[in-house]
Amino acid sequence: MVQMMREKLHMQDAAGDMPSMRIADRLRQAGVRFHANDNIAGYLRDDELAEIEQEVEARAQALLRALVIDVDNDHNTRETAARLARMFVREVFAGRYQPAPVVTEFPNAEGLEELMIVGPVRIRSACSHHLCPIMGHVWVGVMPAAGSNLIGLSKYARLIEWVMRRPQIQEEAISQIADLLERRLQPDGIAVVMEADHFCMHWRGVKDDGSKMLNSAMRGSFLHDSALRREFLSLLPRKTG
Repeated sequence: MVQMMREKLHMQDAAGDMPSMRIADRLRQAGVRFHANDNIAGYLRDDELAEIEQEVEARAQALLRALVIDVDNDHNTRETAARLARMFVREVFAGRYQPAPVVTEFPNAEGLEELMIVGPVRIRSACSHHLCPIMGHVWVGVMPAAGSNLIGLSKYARLIEWVMRRPQIQEEAISQIADLLERRLQPDGIAVVMEADHFCMHWRGVKDDGSKMLNSAMRGSFLHDSALRREFLSLLPRKTG
């Protein structure tokens, strides 16, 4: 099966009809950015996600061979390329290829205008630099306005997961989450705090097991009202370790 895929990949490569090339050309023609942490679901057609998965499998197999791993005879790595392709395309980076989750919004019928805090929401991602895991938690502060939309508690986790299931750097991920929630809820203010472990620090490089990154993104009233910002930060039930 893998041999057939390699032959198909070689033929497509020679013809310039690789799925990745075709989709990238489409995105360039549309003037759409496709960085690692961008969503491109709206520009995929028909069964192209399956084609991407097949291409990733074939190229992952080539990577393993380049590492001088005998994937033909090593029973532990014989299916590794397929597992990698499925993991990257369908699981850990699915936020690039799948549309935003359906989230039911309802009006702020009671005119709520008091601070709400959601969290800690567990996050899992991978850094764009080394594709090593990022694991941590997010807290969200919402200051509703009379015309705000409201969503259920679990919907915050779904939207945050959609953003984090892409190669990310923490500084950009938190801004994407804040911008997304601000667009969906249209509140008076949104605040997001993220605390995460970066395994590119633990597993390689300096191999520092104790360092975490903690950062925040403030929008609307949280940005302009220092008293509200202090209230939100003081109420966070920080989860560490």
